[in-house]
Amino acid sequence: MPLFKKLPFLFSIIWALLGHTTWAQNKTAPKTNWTLQDAIAYALKHNISIQQNEVNQRLALLTLRQSQYAQIPSLNASPTYGISKGRSIDPTTNQFVEGSYEFVSAGANSNVLVFGWFQQRNTIARNKLSYEAAKEDLNQLKNDVALNVATGFLRVLMAKEQIKVNEKQVALSLAQLQQTQKFAEVGRVPELNVAQLEAQLASDSSALISALSDYTASILDIKALLNLDFDLPFQASIPELPMEERLSIQSLNPEYIFQEALNNIPSVKSSELKLKAAKYSWNAARGGLLPQLSLNGQLGSNWTSTYRQFDGFSINGTSPTGTFVNIGGNQYDVLQPNVIPRYTSPKMFTQLENNFRQTISATLNIPLFNGWQTQFQVRQAKLNIINQELNQYQTELKLKQDVYKAHNDATNAIQKYYAAKRSQEAAQRAFDFADKRYELGLTNTIEYLSTQNNLYKAEASLLNSKYDLIFKLKVIDYYLGKELSL
Repeated sequence: MPLFKKLPFLFSIIWALLGHTTWAQNKTAPKTNWTLQDAIAYALKHNISIQQNEVNQRLALLTLRQSQYAQIPSLNASPTYGISKGRSIDPTTNQFVEGSYEFVSAGANSNVLVFGWFQQRNTIARNKLSYEAAKEDLNQLKNDVALNVATGFLRVLMAKEQIKVNEKQVALSLAQLQQTQKFAEVGRVPELNVAQLEAQLASDSSALISALSDYTASILDIKALLNLDFDLPFQASIPELPMEERLSIQSLNPEYIFQEALNNIPSVKSSELKLKAAKYSWNAARGGLLPQLSLNGQLGSNWTSTYRQFDGFSINGTSPTGTFVNIGGNQYDVLQPNVIPRYTSPKMFTQLENNFRQTISATLNIPLFNGWQTQFQVRQAKLNIINQELNQYQTELKLKQDVYKAHNDATNAIQKYYAAKRSQEAAQRAFDFADKRYELGLTNTIEYLSTQNNLYKAEASLLNSKYDLIFKLKVIDYYLGKELSL
């Protein structure tokens, strides 16, 4: 059997295999239709970069809470138990003692900054603004991820529709080849026509395989963006995309889009908050150059096992003192009573109560010299303000450049879409005429295939310009603060 007679059969097998593969995939894995909103929502929940940025936001919140709690007076307790041996000073009597004894001491102190030139308040304000800036940074990252997902999703849709275009081209070439084979068998057309159509079918099939490969690559890319398991199915839902309703961008002024973007883009808000935070940081640093007044209170008591408390006495007879008194010419010894003191060991809580002490003091801390550390901190804070001002200016300048470029790109994409649409309509009319003329034998195969290829190129160009325009319009929606949807 000649090769050209086998080709339709071979391509029929390929066609069946492609259909069987699709059926098998749908049978072994549940079909999941993803809309753009579904993809963005999943990415915002599972994206690793977003999760890391959320940790940074929580750290900024902890820093804020820490600075707020620093206003509360500090309170510390210091209970101590110990055993002393040898010669040492009894902490209760402040006398030297020999031997060993146990001791317990308990103390507590509290400190509060009464006035520090609003250093703490400025620090709290700075940390609050830094926390708000961290939230805006997270929102900016979410917006960027959403835009990247929209780009990947549109690539999937374009690749999917490109497959349809190539399938249509293959089906058209296959049908024309089968018809030409019949004409060749009855001698109506030469065998050269069959060979030319076989080459065209092979070229169209190669393009279809490339389109399938591009679709697979786009699916892998979108799964990577979503952090989705590569084994899970992903079917992009193709919505209705009426283009005429999307072309109102032409009436929007780029300056208007820029002004809207200033209010919607989180990176601009973040730069403004960081500049305000830098100013509060400078005020806090300047407060370190001035005196600070603080109050301190202390409580304490102690107990030792060697402490003895006088508890009265008893007299056990008398004893001479060695001195005499003359009474009536007689010498009498001066006697003294033998006093025996009694001591008791007070209980621990009694000692702690008796030895309880309280102290309150006010301290004025006057910074005189600390190696210019505070002065350098003030200078660094001032330079940080200048740096943040430049960052804010750069952020707004880049935003303005991006907005004007996006508007220009969208305007050009509209013109390209209209041109591609007119080209496709003209190519379709030319192909319809060529198809009728070819059936009547009024045109040769080369001219017919040329017209068919022109139609294929026009459809591919229209498809590319369509999705390029949709993406450019999504970028404008991004700057306008609109939800990214199709």
